[in-house]
Amino acid sequence: MTTPRLRTGFPFLQVSTLRSLFRVVLSGFLLCVLCFGWVWPATAAAKGPHDKPKPYALIFGTVWAPDNRPLYGVKIKIRRADQKKARWELYSDRNGEFAQRLPPGRADYLVLPDLKGYKPLLASSYNRARKSRCTLKVTSG
Repeated sequence: MTTPRLRTGFPFLQVSTLRSLFRVVLSGFLLCVLCFGWVWPATAAAKGPHDKPKPYALIFGTVWAPDNRPLYGVKIKIRRADQKKARWELYSDRNGEFAQRLPPGRADYLVLPDLKGYKPLLASSYNRARKSRCTLKVTSG
């Protein structure tokens, strides 16, 4: 003898359809709980109230051509005045700007653009301007 099927008023809401719908909803809910349960506390723990951002100094500038246009893609080398090798190397962006974070504290830095591959006019004007030395004094506070 077979058990009679439970009939609802709508033919598309049979018991087997409701069970499969319940399984899909339950599995989706559990998946969301597991994902957000592991990700959310991890991100909340990473940004604790005791974490302070590290202090830094910033050197920024713009590389200009002699005709008052910004230069894109110029290699910039930054080094401390008392060191021989450049510690930071970066490139100017499409607006000719560059920026570099440095450790805080009092120090002298040299900012040197690398003008290889640019017109001789740029190199000659840079060599004339290089005779006057620009010293940056970076202080924190």
